[in-house]
Amino acid sequence: MGEIKSYKDLLIWQKGIKIVYLIYQLVKSFPQEELYALTTHLKRASVSIRSNIAEGYGRNTDKSFSHFLDISRGSLFEIETQLLITNELGFIANKTLYTEILNQIEEESKMINAFSKTLKN
Repeated sequence: MGEIKSYKDLLIWQKGIKIVYLIYQLVKSFPQEELYALTTHLKRASVSIRSNIAEGYGRNTDKSFSHFLDISRGSLFEIETQLLITNELGFIANKTLYTEILNQIEEESKMINAFSKTLKN
């Protein structure tokens, strides 16, 4: 973590906001009865990605940071699963946005994996 002065310098943290933004856009069209179920869960999980990256960085050890990156990656897979469920339930009105989110999740996951490997070496 030598040349990185802040968690804000991390590309994985910077990219995380894109997923948050896309999720918030997508759930606007979900049924009202899902407001406190899948909608809220998706929003929280998307925010969790970036939050755990920041918290892990703040712990000041590579081992702890790696643990929080694992949690962030878990949130990505949680979102992906919930998106698959919402699609199966017919809640996805914008398939282009849905596909974009899935692509962003895949890209962010790869970036987290790669960064996590640098901490373990």
